[in-house]
Parts: sequence; structure tokens; C-alpha cells
Amino acid sequence: MCLAVPGRVLDIEERDGTRMATVDFGGVVKEVCLEYLPDLQVGEYAIVHVGFALQRLDEESAKQTLELFATLGMLQEEFGDPWELAAEAGGAPLPAGDGTPVEAQQ
Repeated sequence: MCLAVPGRVLDIEERDGTRMATVDFGGVVKEVCLEYLPDLQVGEYAIVHVGFALQRLDEESAKQTLELFATLGMLQEEFGDPWELAAEAGGAPLPAGDGTPVEAQQ
């Protein structure tokens, strides 16, 4: 599932003529394009979908949404390790570096 997730802008720079930001999504940091919100500033929150900031959001709403997503496990689903997610979806334990299933090592 692809969610639109609120995130806080940590810094902004221009790359090859495109305004880009480093955005914190409750501990997960990603690069985001700001072309749809050209006046967004460092410290502000925005709703981000597939790498694009789409709408400005107030801090309280952003924090409430992030907390709800975390409680429901949706942030892990959206930003989690793709190999771990694929293994879980397939019903198989994720193997350790030596090929041993993680649960066998515990």
C-alpha cells in the first residue's frame, strides 16, 4: 500500500534545477521533491506521496497522524525493509547472512 505520509522538512537544496528536501517521517528520513510546494520552508510539515510533497500540514495534525500510523504498524509497512516485508508476506522467516532462518538463531 502506498500512503501519503506527513513529514517534517529538515533541509532544502536545489539539485539540477529541482527544489529537494530531506524530510523526517517519524524517524525515517527520505529525499522529497518540493516542486508542488515551492514555498515550503525548513521546519514545516507536508503530506508526501511517492516522493512528492503535496500539501502543507500543521505540526499537531502531522504528529497525530504519524502516531496513529505507527500504532497501526503502517509506517513499518510503508518504510520497512523490503526484504523483511517480502519474507513475511511469503510466510517464510527472513534468513540471516549465513542462510540460517532468524528464528533458528534465537
